[in-house]
Amino acid sequence: MPPPDLATFSVLKRTTRDYLLPNWKLVLVSLVASAVVAASTGVLPLLIKYVFDDVLTQKNQAMLVLIAVATIGASAFKGAASYASNLTKNAIGQRIISAIQTRMFARIVKADLAWVSGTHSGRFISSFMNDSSRVRDAVTMSVIDFTQNLLTVVALMGAIFFMNWKLALLACSVIPFGILYMRKLGKKTRKASRKSLEGTGDLSALISEALGGIRVVKAYGQEDREIARVEQTVKTVLRHMMRGFRAKAAASPLTEALSGVGIAGVIYFGGMSVIHGPLTSGELVAFISALMLAYQPLKAVANTQTIMQEGVAAATRVFPILDIEPDIIANPNAQALRVSEGAVRFEHVSFAYGDGTRALDDISIEIPKGHTVALVGPSGGGKSTTLNLVPRFYDPTQGRITIDGQDIRDVTVASLRQASSLVTQDPFLFDDTVRANIAYGRPDASDEEIAEAARNAAAHDFIMALPRGYDTSVGEAGFRLSGGQRQRIAIARAMLKNAPILLLDEATSALDTASELQVQKALGTLMEGRTTLVIAHRLSTIKHANNIYVIDGGRVLEQGTHGELVAKGGLYAELSRSQFAPDDEAADDALLDAPQAAVAGE
Repeated sequence: MPPPDLATFSVLKRTTRDYLLPNWKLVLVSLVASAVVAASTGVLPLLIKYVFDDVLTQKNQAMLVLIAVATIGASAFKGAASYASNLTKNAIGQRIISAIQTRMFARIVKADLAWVSGTHSGRFISSFMNDSSRVRDAVTMSVIDFTQNLLTVVALMGAIFFMNWKLALLACSVIPFGILYMRKLGKKTRKASRKSLEGTGDLSALISEALGGIRVVKAYGQEDREIARVEQTVKTVLRHMMRGFRAKAAASPLTEALSGVGIAGVIYFGGMSVIHGPLTSGELVAFISALMLAYQPLKAVANTQTIMQEGVAAATRVFPILDIEPDIIANPNAQALRVSEGAVRFEHVSFAYGDGTRALDDISIEIPKGHTVALVGPSGGGKSTTLNLVPRFYDPTQGRITIDGQDIRDVTVASLRQASSLVTQDPFLFDDTVRANIAYGRPDASDEEIAEAARNAAAHDFIMALPRGYDTSVGEAGFRLSGGQRQRIAIARAMLKNAPILLLDEATSALDTASELQVQKALGTLMEGRTTLVIAHRLSTIKHANNIYVIDGGRVLEQGTHGELVAKGGLYAELSRSQFAPDDEAADDALLDAPQAAVAGE
């Protein structure tokens, strides 16, 4: 981590470059308005001086009228300029937070799946909602507000130096002590802010996790445990926030004390100067008025350090997200994937995760055009990893994968993923209508095409029975639908996409028998004529596959048809014996006599 001053400078430099310069017109208006506010404020002490020295002493009524009009004019200019400054400042602030949140979401969505999976979604949400606001405040309050307040202080300092430079030096003598103390407070504020923001991220993660697993929480009677976990995290966040509040609050008494010392010195030495003649009473009153007017902006300038440190703490969490670049990218000369047959081939593929865990070791698999190939084996053997390599959710560490002879790393990622459809065991539905969920892969699809896909997925009838048919909202993650209904909508989504390659990841494992029969029929229709890679635990669903690969420990142990593998007497035969009784096997054969009944299941 860079030193505090370097980190602050780095954040200021980047926020200025990325967020202020693109809004330079609004910034310019704000700065001009701030200059007008400062100048208008600086004029007032001089007008007060003339009231005492020229109007009251010389009984000059004409000058009194001019000073009154000038005071009104200065106040009017100051009011209008303050309005313009505040308006532009808020506009800049909203543009900054919009830019940060938009870019942050884009980076997260486009990042590699491995990186996204490594961070709890609740922490992303916390950075999206809380940290981005702190960065905005650091820019608007620590740059724009600071400039306005600093200009006001400079204008008032100019006025007091113009009136009496000796008293001005006396009044400013306390400022260095305030700067040193504020830097110390700033370090404490940054540390407390960083801890509180981390705690807020943990809190978001806990709440998201508890609500996502609320059925498990209630089923196991762990409500009090989850409440206690959240309560403990809330207390931790509160403790760190209070440390930050104390550090910020300490700035006010310091400013008050130093201002009091400065003003007291001016009153004493200025009063002595008036008594002995070098200074007029008007100059002293004007001088003290200028100091009083400078008090509030000077206090704001002093507090800027603590606000800036909160922004720096937030930026250390936001910028790494904004800077993340995906490793899964196309080669510079990549071309769109040309699918003629949809044949997929794994050539001596090995893969290890980022932490060094080896998941696949010299895997070679061939899936000819229109064939169904199944992957079976114990859990953790490498089946899902193998499937995830096809759409390039991950890249092999050795070997290559081709589609119709084209290395998938040499084609664009968009065209590669457009060529495949994925159906998982736990299909995700968005909190939108049934229609929108089916058309997610093809937003421009017509109503007729959507309905046809639903019919082919055996979903049309139950959709029409919903309160609003295809316009019915499915709720968060599709909770208003049963597991079988969600799965059939996911299959309809894949059918509408009409990709030549189909990836099925245990697509019926979580279903009851009745739902599984309906989904299997829908999958049979979906698989017709498509190159299909299936992950299955329930062997009855892949008995008719063209080829079956048995994977364990990241290696292919056996391959062949169901009958060939049973005859070999290896791991597949052992799995088959454990799942099938003779009567059950006959019943399964009757059940799966539908075309292409190789469907994923668990």
